[in-house]
Amino acid sequence: MKLTILGGGGFRVPLVYGALLGDHAEGRVTQVVLHDLDDSRLYAIARVLAAQAAGVPDAPEVSATTDLDEALHGADFVFSAIRVGGLEGRANDERVALAEGVLGQETVGAGGIAYGLRTVPVAVGIARRVARLAPDAWVINFTNPAGLVTEAMSRHLGDRVIGICDSPVGLGRRIARVLGAPPREAWIDYAGLNHLGWVRGLRVAGRDELPRLLADPELLGSFEEGRLFGADWLRSLGAIPNEYLHYYYFNRETVRAYQRAERTRGAFLHDQQARFYADVTDPDAPALDLWNRTRTERETTYMAENRETAGAGERDEDDLSGGYEKVALALMGAIARDERTTLILNVRNRGTLSPLDAEAVVEVPCVVDANGAHPVSVDPLPDHATGLVRAVKAVERDVLAAAESGSRATAVKAFALHPLVDSVNVARRLVDGYTAVHPGLAYLT
Repeated sequence: MKLTILGGGGFRVPLVYGALLGDHAEGRVTQVVLHDLDDSRLYAIARVLAAQAAGVPDAPEVSATTDLDEALHGADFVFSAIRVGGLEGRANDERVALAEGVLGQETVGAGGIAYGLRTVPVAVGIARRVARLAPDAWVINFTNPAGLVTEAMSRHLGDRVIGICDSPVGLGRRIARVLGAPPREAWIDYAGLNHLGWVRGLRVAGRDELPRLLADPELLGSFEEGRLFGADWLRSLGAIPNEYLHYYYFNRETVRAYQRAERTRGAFLHDQQARFYADVTDPDAPALDLWNRTRTERETTYMAENRETAGAGERDEDDLSGGYEKVALALMGAIARDERTTLILNVRNRGTLSPLDAEAVVEVPCVVDANGAHPVSVDPLPDHATGLVRAVKAVERDVLAAAESGSRATAVKAFALHPLVDSVNVARRLVDGYTAVHPGLAYLT
C-alpha cells in the first residue's frame, strides 16, 4: 500500500513514519513517498527516517520527490501536512496581528484567517490533482486550519478527504486517565469545529463519569485543561473545552502575554527548525538524536504563554508523546482493512450538528470502516457553544469565498466578523498588513 506525504520535508513526518514502523498487520503501508517543494528539507527528513528504520525488518520503503504528479500517481492514501509560506509566514501572521492588539495564533483569530487565505488556494489545487491522478485515494488532511482546509478540499473530493487533529484525542486521553478509565473503553462525547470543541461527557460502561470530574476540584486541578481554565469556569460550562478555547475565554490575558513574550511561537519554531535542518544535513550528524532533542524542546514549550497566564505550570510528561500520527494510522487501518473503529475527525456534517448545514465540516466522533468516516449523531450544543460555532463557521465560509473570488472586501469581512477581531477598521488594517508581507495573498484585489 502506498502512502504519499505532502509536506514530506516537514518536521513532524518522523512521527508518522515511526507509527508505520510499529504496524505489522496485513495490508499495511509498504511504500512511503515524501513530497515537498524544498529538496534540502526532503533530504534532512529522509535521513531521520532512515535512522528510524535501521534494524527494523520490512520497514516501509521511502522515496522523495519534488514532483507532485509523480508523488500522487498510484497513491492509496495521501497525507497532507503542508505549510504555505513556511514558518516565516506563521511568524508574520503573529507579528501583524499583535501589532493591532489582536491574537495572531496560527489557527485562531486573525492569524488563522491569514493562514487560511493563503493555504486554501493551494489545498484546492492539490485536491483537484488528487481527483485527477489518484481518484481512489483517501486524503487525510492535517494542514491547518484543519477544519477550514478540509472543507475546501471536500468540495472537490467529497467524503474522500478526512481531517484529523490530535487535540481532541489528547483531551479525551487526559480526562480518561484522571478518571481512572482506560481510554479505549471510554466513549468521548465531543463536538464542535476544529480547535473549537467541547467534551460534554465521558461514558464508561454506559455511565457518564464527567460529572464526577467536574465536582472534584482536586481532580480538575490534576490535568492540563483543568489548570488552564480553572475549576470554577469548567463547572460553569459543565464541559471541558478544547485547549484552544483558552484563546477565546481568556483573550485579553493571552494577547498581553504574547505581546510581552521575547518571541512569538512562530518565530521560535522558525529559528529552532532552521538550526535543526542546517545541522542534520551534515552527513556525520546523528540525525535521529537531533530530531528527538528538537522535538522535546518543541513539545515542552507548546502553549507556554497560555499556561503562564493561567499559572498552569509545565506540561505533564505523558502529554509530550504526540498523537496525530496515531489517529492517522488508526484511520488508514480502519479504511484499508475494514477495522471498524471510532475516532474524532473532521468530516462533512450531514445533519450531525443541527445549527450547521450538511456540507459544513465539523469535528465529531465518527465510525470508520472500509467506506470511510461516518459522523455519529450527537446531542445539541449548549447555546453559548452554538453561537460561537456558528460565528466561526460563518467566518470560515467568508475565507473560502474570498479565496475563490479573490475579493479583498470579502477577506475584510472575514476578519471583521471573527469574535476575536473587534473592529472593521482593524480588519482593514490587518488585510493591508498581511497582503504587504505575504506574496501568496497577492490575489486579493
